[in-house]
Amino acid sequence: QVQLAESGGGLVQAGGSLRLSCAASERTNSRLTMGWFRQAPGKEREFVAAISPSGGSTNYADSVQGRFTISRDNAKNTVYLQMNSLKPEDTAVYYCAVRYGFAVLATGNYDYWGQGTQVTVSP
Repeated sequence: QVQLAESGGGLVQAGGSLRLSCAASERTNSRLTMGWFRQAPGKEREFVAAISPSGGSTNYADSVQGRFTISRDNAKNTVYLQMNSLKPEDTAVYYCAVRYGFAVLATGNYDYWGQGTQVTVSP
């Protein structure tokens, strides 16, 4: 079982930046796609970004494409989400997730989830 721990959330003004990190429990020779989802109060959870096990493929939601960048460091078992040009509508709890396989799915079909980290963007 993979355990995930998100960090890096906080409060920023619109137009600012944050970098989220997600550290996974150590696994050797695993084939794990890693992704980010978010959920705002009263809203459904939505896909943000995902990255393939090798880091060679990525997938982004239209709402964040061009502003957010997902990356990973397999030596550290960590995935990152660099968020630039933040907007108030980006305010949400951001969750890290992993799944076995190569597909950078935009659906909720992931195997393990983190506890989440709060991102708040003020006007």
